[in-house]
Amino acid sequence: MIRNKWLWAALFVIPAVELFGFIYVAGFLGAPKTLLLMLASSVIGFLMMRFEGKKVLLDSRIQMQEGRVPGRTMLDGLCIFFGGLLLILPGFVTDIAGFSLVFPLTRPLYRVFLLKWIEKKMKNGTFTFYRR
Repeated sequence: MIRNKWLWAALFVIPAVELFGFIYVAGFLGAPKTLLLMLASSVIGFLMMRFEGKKVLLDSRIQMQEGRVPGRTMLDGLCIFFGGLLLILPGFVTDIAGFSLVFPLTRPLYRVFLLKWIEKKMKNGTFTFYRR
């Protein structure tokens, strides 16, 4: 039940924040330049996501061929995936969050939180493993 409340709150709060951000930036640059900036940030973010995603896939393949578990690399892949989703959404706030997830220097910050979250879920027994 709590998850549904957060989802509904996010569905209303995020578009409101994005609209405020668009109006704020358009006040400085004008609407056409703001739209162009939003489009450019989405395209650059998409290209960056593709590049980083390919690099993570290559790293995970190499680690698996060496017989190592690509755990940290897989977390990087999750960060890149969710960052790419945020970059696809129109808006400046989601673009900032998406760039920080895709950018290699800020990604380790998210990885720490993901590791703590996964560890907590495993201790609670709410994290399910699927094996072949």
